[in-house]
Formats: sequence, C-alpha cells, structure tokens
Amino acid sequence: MRLALALKLQQKLAKKVIICPFEKLTYPSAKSPSSLLIAATDLGIRKDSFTAAIAVYELTIHPDRSPKLNLVEETVHVGDAKSIRFPYVPGFLSFREIPPLLQAFKKLTVSPDVILCDGQGIAHPRRIGLASHLGVILKKPSVGCAKNKLCGTHALLPTAKGSWVDLLHEGQTLGVVYRSKTGVKPIYISPGHLIDIPSSIALVEMCLGKYRIPDPLRRAHALTKA
Repeated sequence: MRLALALKLQQKLAKKVIICPFEKLTYPSAKSPSSLLIAATDLGIRKDSFTAAIAVYELTIHPDRSPKLNLVEETVHVGDAKSIRFPYVPGFLSFREIPPLLQAFKKLTVSPDVILCDGQGIAHPRRIGLASHLGVILKKPSVGCAKNKLCGTHALLPTAKGSWVDLLHEGQTLGVVYRSKTGVKPIYISPGHLIDIPSSIALVEMCLGKYRIPDPLRRAHALTKA
C-alpha cells in the first residue's frame, strides 16, 4: 500500500519537473569572474543512526573559464535509523532520503543556487529521481550525479576522460553517461529540475577534481562518515 501511494505521488511530482537552461551558469566577462553556490547532498545510514549532510561550495568561473571551488558551509542532521520508515526499494529512494535531507537544509545559513545530488534526476523510470524530487520540493535547480545506472541504454563509451554518450530510455534522452576519469567507471548525469542536460554536464565538469566523483559530493559523503 505504501508503494502504491508513493507511485501516485511520483507521477504527480513528475508533472511539475521543468527542464530548461540554467541561466545562472554563465561564463564571465573579460574583466570579472562569475560565481554561484552549489549545495551537494548525501545520506549515510548505519545500523542504528543516519547522517544527512550538505556541503555548500562557491563555484567561481574566471574570465579564462577556469573554475575554482571554495567551501562555504557544511551542515549535518543526525538521527535514529528507526525513524526512516520507508523501505529500501530501487526507484523510490527519495522517500527515504529527502526527509532527513530537508532537516539538514533547514540548518543552512546560505541559500544555494543549485543542488547537486548523489542520485538520479530524470534518469528514472518515472522521471522523478532524488534530484528531481528534491528540486521540485525546494523549488531549486537540481542535478543528479549517480554512480550507477537506474534505467536506460547507451552506446559504447570511450575510455578517455571527458567522453560522454546519451542515456536513452523509451525514446527519450534523459541525460548522459560521462567518463570523469580515464579508464574508470563512468558517472550518470541527468537534470533534476529547472536545468537542462547541457547545463548539468557543464556544472558537473566544473566540480570535478582528480577523482571520479565531483569534489562537492565527495565532501558531502565524507561528512556522513565523520
């Protein structure tokens, strides 16, 4: 019964998702840099407790188009694992993760321009993964950057860093399969809400360091382990 209600809610929320260019992601003029705030989220669940974490970074884009990340704020919300009552069901993970994450968001003293999630955006069977669900609720642009594929097919991905191919499902392009580091497993980038595929790719690229996962998401994940 719980899954049936969750399914109806997903179908309702999916209709509210807006895919459009992210206007705040702009390249600077020749004289001054541009910047925006990115909130990266993650949730760690242990046997007895959970930790919802948010790491907020300022992304500065310099006139030569080189990006720089600076940590602005971190928040965590810790609770009893028994309070997370929704079961672990692929395709419905947002119902487990969003309630704790919203509590962590309440502790922020800054207002992020965009949310980066360790999960799917519209690359979801019902087009409402964690990033899309959270973006609709908070009315914020959001991007999904997942370590694993939930649905869809794609062409063979070249091994070189920066390569990407479209992720397709039921005749739609939902995002891309992206090689963030040469010779390692890809990541799966998809728009969540109030952003489009090109903007999602550009945002993730600017947040990449020397690792497979974007640096803000790595920091959020580290906070869940602290």
